[in-house]
Amino acid sequence: MGEIDLGTVNWARAQFTLTAMYHWLFVPITLGLSFLCAFFETIYVRTGKQEWKNLTKFWMTLFGINFAIGVATGIIMEFEFGTNWSNYSWMVGDIFGAPLAIEGIVAFFLEATFFAVMFFGWERASKGFHLFSTWMVAIGSNLSALWILIANGWMQLPVGMAFNPDSARFEMENIWEVIFSSVAVAKFTHTTTSSFVVGSCFVIAVSSWYLLKGRHVDMAKKSIAVASVFGLLSGIATAITGDESAFANGHYQPMKMAGYEGLYKGSKGADIVALGVLTSGKKVGDGQEPFAFEITLPKGLSLLAKRELNAFVPGIEDLVYGNEEEGIMPAAEKIAKGKLAIADLAAYKAAGKAGDETAKAEALERFTVNQPYMGFGYMDSPEEIVPPVASIYYSFHYMVYAGTAIILLMLLLLRSTLKNTLVDQKWLQVFGVFSFFMMLLSSEFGWVVAEVGRQPWAIQDMLPVKMATTNIASGNVAATFFIFLALFTVLMIAEVKIMLKQINIGPEGV
Repeated sequence: MGEIDLGTVNWARAQFTLTAMYHWLFVPITLGLSFLCAFFETIYVRTGKQEWKNLTKFWMTLFGINFAIGVATGIIMEFEFGTNWSNYSWMVGDIFGAPLAIEGIVAFFLEATFFAVMFFGWERASKGFHLFSTWMVAIGSNLSALWILIANGWMQLPVGMAFNPDSARFEMENIWEVIFSSVAVAKFTHTTTSSFVVGSCFVIAVSSWYLLKGRHVDMAKKSIAVASVFGLLSGIATAITGDESAFANGHYQPMKMAGYEGLYKGSKGADIVALGVLTSGKKVGDGQEPFAFEITLPKGLSLLAKRELNAFVPGIEDLVYGNEEEGIMPAAEKIAKGKLAIADLAAYKAAGKAGDETAKAEALERFTVNQPYMGFGYMDSPEEIVPPVASIYYSFHYMVYAGTAIILLMLLLLRSTLKNTLVDQKWLQVFGVFSFFMMLLSSEFGWVVAEVGRQPWAIQDMLPVKMATTNIASGNVAATFFIFLALFTVLMIAEVKIMLKQINIGPEGV
């Protein structure tokens, strides 16, 4: 195993994180707002009322601005797999690349085909075909998310593939297992439903601002009426799919679940933390109490992770040091087996080059026994498998609190809409304005939980991040990091300025 430049690894991680976080500022708005535009236009077609057409065109304009910036950052992110993560692309490109290719061929072309009709076909296409085009853009946007999230889900739960010792690559065996893995399904449903909430909150925030200013009152009330229903249904769906996602974590990524619950010592009938503050500087195995303060719900974590009140949920120390009673292998033993697998793979290749078929067969047999632990062979210590606990713990709990608050907001907005009292409730309008920022931050934190919680793995239990990078100088990656930082910041400022200008103009200007 060659020398690993941790500077390159860290800069590559920082650059990809930067790109992904910027990209995700725009994507959830796109996913949610696309369907809301389709709802608004459907109401226009059914009623024939001009105000619904004006309303639709206004939100569609904001959707288009956001969509363009999202595409730009997304393309850059896909190129980074080849520039900074070439080892990753080489080893798993057959599997990871397939969903991304389908996304480009099917979903992106579907969006592109109907995008022009949606924006420029108001006077050129029939009402029915224009509405159909709007729905196709919404469906295409979410189909793009489907295939990208299938690829990401495979990184969390690698299924439907086999390792080829001759090429040292993971190769696709069953694409249906990749598509319908429980992690991929949970990831897609949770990510899209939460994005629907973000899109709803965007509409509510802009509309609430109009109400506070006493502008476009009728348009704002109509927009909030539709967005609050969509947001409420999506918020409830997000809670349900979030529960399914946590259940999948409990089975396939127990270290991630232990991390975002701050669980160091596993137990049967494990409690879930409703509110707590982690002990600063806590490290695995140091004997400190995990929490400086906590309020727990009895047996809640066992129910969440295993659907049983008294089920055993492993903690971080169980996963690092092992738990013989529960059949959990120590990480040190996995590392030892992984190093044997790496050595046997090298012996297999050497025997093949030498033409020694007997030695080659023996090396392959030994390798096959320990191959499931090969990824652990690149670890230097058992503690290396622990993710940054504080980051994912606080991100996860903020996400839960924000999601709960938003469901309450949607109920209040819906109630006020039905009673026609929304215009007089300034405090609720203020809450509506801030709801978008609260939910956008929650959506970003969701990815922190998903991706930081998976560390140190690029592919769960198979390929560590430090082995996935390109062998280039860290200075080159650092330079492009700052270039992208400047570029993305300029793009974001430009988008915000264009958005604010269009919002200030209002629906009369479209």
